[in-house]
Amino acid sequence: MTIKVGDHLPEATLTEFIETETAGCTLGPNAFKVSDLVKGKKILMFALPGAFTPTCSAKHVPSYVEHFDAIKAKGVDEVWCVSVNDAFVMGAWGREQHASGKVRMMGDGSAAFTKAMGLELDLVARGMGVRSQRYAAYIVDGVVKVLHVEEGGGYAVSDAASMLAAI
Repeated sequence: MTIKVGDHLPEATLTEFIETETAGCTLGPNAFKVSDLVKGKKILMFALPGAFTPTCSAKHVPSYVEHFDAIKAKGVDEVWCVSVNDAFVMGAWGREQHASGKVRMMGDGSAAFTKAMGLELDLVARGMGVRSQRYAAYIVDGVVKVLHVEEGGGYAVSDAASMLAAI
């Protein structure tokens, strides 16, 4: 069943490649429980089929990096990019996209979170395995307040400007 507005995010673990060691976070991949990350926060999360893919790299991530200040001005605490890739790939992609300090690049390597959201995309026949549909969500204290899911692989409602208008 697909998550909808009013639902709580499913319990899952996402991974993030940490570039600078801090209290509680070591260098390299770190695992985080989604419920811990969203507690008491406003999160603007967008998900996409894969790191380094054309639309994702040329449009989707850059839209959130470009609009970061406007997003923060709306009271959003964090921006997440979630993809069915491991933390190493997401970290490298984040560096390439100049996302550091703006967008948390969260790996869902086994697609467990994506499947729990009901937003998986079967690309096995194309040699890409199970991926995520392209979508964006505004989450307040773990509850989905806005959800924009793209139709048929499009890129029209999950970009940063569309989400800014919705929140």
